[in-house]
Amino acid sequence: MPSYPGQGNYYKPSMFGGFQFFPPVIKWLLITNAAVFVLLGMGGRLFTFDGMPLELFFTYYLGLLPLGHGFYLWQLITYQFMHANFTHLLYNMFGLWMFGMEVEHVWGSRRFLGFYLVCGVAAGISQLILAPLLEPASVISLSGAGIPTVGASGAVYAVLVAFGMMFPDRYIYLYFLLPVKAKYFIFGLIALGVLSIGDQGTIANLAHLGGAAAGYVYVLYVARRFPFQGLVDQLGRWLNSRRSRRSEEPYREVVDAKIFDINERPKTEKELNQMKIDEILDKITRGGYQSLTEEEKKILFEASKKLN
Repeated sequence: MPSYPGQGNYYKPSMFGGFQFFPPVIKWLLITNAAVFVLLGMGGRLFTFDGMPLELFFTYYLGLLPLGHGFYLWQLITYQFMHANFTHLLYNMFGLWMFGMEVEHVWGSRRFLGFYLVCGVAAGISQLILAPLLEPASVISLSGAGIPTVGASGAVYAVLVAFGMMFPDRYIYLYFLLPVKAKYFIFGLIALGVLSIGDQGTIANLAHLGGAAAGYVYVLYVARRFPFQGLVDQLGRWLNSRRSRRSEEPYREVVDAKIFDINERPKTEKELNQMKIDEILDKITRGGYQSLTEEEKKILFEASKKLN
């Protein structure tokens, strides 16, 4: 298995030889999705807002609506936590748990959370841009109203792709009976999604494929296995070396450096005379009056006359 940066840095697994069945991000994603479904399902039918059932109100403001038909930027995040029905929620959360727990275990919680959300946003953008062109009936109703897209399927497809790339020869048991290697299982799902483009059903195929594509690119980035990655790295190093050479200044030796206090103001004549007198008095304290020079005695005498 290739080495992935950042693996295992964000939590310490604690079960079955150091592996968690419910790592932190997976656990909270499961809880959050289930809680949103229950709250909207129960409270959404009991309460209304502006004459509209609360469930429908939230669906149209938090679900992903087409561009020009009620789209808001925050919907690229919120649509990922809403589901059409219990079966939709169950399949997505089971897939997230089954395939995501090992990916989070390898990458760590912080990287996995960023991966999940970014790929979910990419899936939403794919749906926004491509669905009106290739599957218009899935986003625009016959009356011209926008149809909201909901669900974590796009992000879950990204998790599936990441699992398939990281553990390509791991066996998955379809219906708990038929063993299939992960790489073939994921390829089959992607192929089915491509063949389903244009169907007049309720499945957002382009969101699934957009999430899968984002997951593929992300894993290539993490594993640094982009095509021509060596050439890209070499070009980056060349640009950095050029930039550093331009910023270098000619070397100049500092022979006699002096430090000045910018807050220090020039001393007045009176202050300078007082400093001399203080030094003379200190000398008397240390060695007596006889230790003074004739000049110092004269300065002290002149100062005493001014005081009188």
